[in-house]
Amino acid sequence: MAQFNPYSSNGGTIVGIAGEDYSLLASDTRLSEGYSIHSRDSSKLYKLSDKTVLGSAGFHGDVLTLVKRIGLRMQDYKYRHNKTMSTPGMAQMLATMLYAKRFFPYYTYNIVAGLDSQGKGCVYSYDPVGSYEREYYRAAGSASSLLQPFLDNQIGRKNIDGEQYKPISKEQAVSVIRDVFTSAAERDIYTGDQVEIAVVTADGVDVQRFNLRRD
Repeated sequence: MAQFNPYSSNGGTIVGIAGEDYSLLASDTRLSEGYSIHSRDSSKLYKLSDKTVLGSAGFHGDVLTLVKRIGLRMQDYKYRHNKTMSTPGMAQMLATMLYAKRFFPYYTYNIVAGLDSQGKGCVYSYDPVGSYEREYYRAAGSASSLLQPFLDNQIGRKNIDGEQYKPISKEQAVSVIRDVFTSAAERDIYTGDQVEIAVVTADGVDVQRFNLRRD
């Protein structure tokens, strides 16, 4: 006899990279469950403002609920303060929202990317109950265990003699994203179809896509 489970995993992978004057957030577009693909064109990136993007994967129902509630809180903030919430402010707000649900958490993997008050790129990663930190790069979702070591090597320059981290250009970041998602699609059945890349700069959010394998 099957037991009721309030959670379901719909897969998906997210990667965030922060640079000197930009931040980048990317995800695949496959929405699946088990061995079934529900959609090949399901975006996991949500534009919160002209300087902030949220990436969220995991249980799609929780993702939609979380994004809706973030939108309501941002709207309330704008009415009260007559300005748009900053990226660090949104990051702190999301941490508070996740912690408030700690006894029945959202089944979501979240990364916030954007620009801070100095115009520098910032990426914030989270655990399920709201603990978060600002980082230079981070992978989350179903293929995160495959991609994080690659990012540590190619961007963090970890475990390489005489090398240390230094910010990479926007063009290099896009190239790394292409490489990591192409690799992930070969190994993770829940990652595939397309990659959506949102690049946040002082001019706004630019979105581009490229294809992955579809099997």
